[in-house]
Amino acid sequence: MRIVLAEDSALLREGLTHILTRFGHRITAVADAAGLVAAVTEDPPDAVVTDIRMPPGFRDEGLRAALDLRRGHPGLPVLVLSQYVEHTYATELVESGTAVGYLLKDRVGDVTEFLAALDQVAAGGTVIDPDVVRKLLDRRRMRLPLERLTARERQVLALMAEGRSNSAIARRLTVSDAAIAKHVNNILAKLDLPPATDDHRRVLAVLAYLQA
Repeated sequence: MRIVLAEDSALLREGLTHILTRFGHRITAVADAAGLVAAVTEDPPDAVVTDIRMPPGFRDEGLRAALDLRRGHPGLPVLVLSQYVEHTYATELVESGTAVGYLLKDRVGDVTEFLAALDQVAAGGTVIDPDVVRKLLDRRRMRLPLERLTARERQVLALMAEGRSNSAIARRLTVSDAAIAKHVNNILAKLDLPPATDDHRRVLAVLAYLQA
């Protein structure tokens, strides 16, 4: 196979290139997301292996580039190899169809396991590390209660997250304090935060909003 490998760590990039070449693959190795896009655009490969966090921002450039490439090249096999579970775009990758994989570097047991996963993805299969699946499901479960909120309740919760009091929120939205109090009570109920003796429900609601 011809593979485009995107990895900003020079040592890991050289190591993966050596391994893949030893097993008969032809490798185009790049060090950033821009290089990944250029290499695939110039000559679409049989598969892409990419890290997530790459220059210049070291956030999610590699994953976003891979998703953009799959939109332009439907079915392009992409195997993400990373230390991190990037929630925002990982779900989009997993749900984008076949020929995708997501492995965590620290959990790849041996070379043959990695090569088998790459072959499966290149053949149109899907290989997702169980720990990635668990973390994505945990994230989804955390988001579900927030999906019960109305648009106005979400707006009120966002203002609560800014540290605003009910009165301040009421002034911001040009409504009565009583209307905001009702929205807050609805929010706490929908987030399954019953009254408690210490009653930190407002803080817990904000935490749920920020985490999701």
